[in-house]
Amino acid sequence: MIFGLFFLLLVTLLVAVTVPRMLTREYAGSRLYEPENAPTGRVAIVFGAGLYRNGAPTPVLRDRVATAADLYHSGKVEKLLMSGDNSTPGHNEPGAMRDYALGLGLPDEDIILDYAGRRTYDTCYRAREIFNLDSAILVTQAFHLPRAVYTCNTLGVSAIGVPADLRQYRRSSQTFWNLRESVATVVALWEIHVSQPQPILGKPEPIFPQEAQ
Repeated sequence: MIFGLFFLLLVTLLVAVTVPRMLTREYAGSRLYEPENAPTGRVAIVFGAGLYRNGAPTPVLRDRVATAADLYHSGKVEKLLMSGDNSTPGHNEPGAMRDYALGLGLPDEDIILDYAGRRTYDTCYRAREIFNLDSAILVTQAFHLPRAVYTCNTLGVSAIGVPADLRQYRRSSQTFWNLRESVATVVALWEIHVSQPQPILGKPEPIFPQEAQ
């Protein structure tokens, strides 16, 4: 009896964490492009991905910025919106992303920073409400793209995704990311369709001011 209940709970848990990822992957499938095949768009959104203790971007984050920089240099986008966490003075993801992008030859005037993009949900929500975007190219790793594409589209930003997998990541890291992503996708669907929390907002900062009038 106890074994049967345990097995039922285990199956329920597995379904609860796998079905949402299957749904978001199916939704995002036709909206994903390799960088060289991506259609043009005005803005690429680059999602934060952690910093080292010295404030330098992690390899995952560097790959995201580098992929977005390639889109810019190839004429695919006009601006980059760098969105990340800056909740403490010593953790400034957008600033680190900007510095790395400048080193890749991007002009400072075409880099926009979102200091309150603590989560994917917040980034997509603020892209519409603060930066007045109705479309964007999302740049992140393949494991994260389905959730990001689903979230932005559902929150009102018509989005496609471009993977930023520029290197072979450690197997242990990939396992951790995928486990975390399964839980994060469940949370994302709950927030998008049920709880609908409001992230940190503020005064609108349209990327294209004249078009926002």
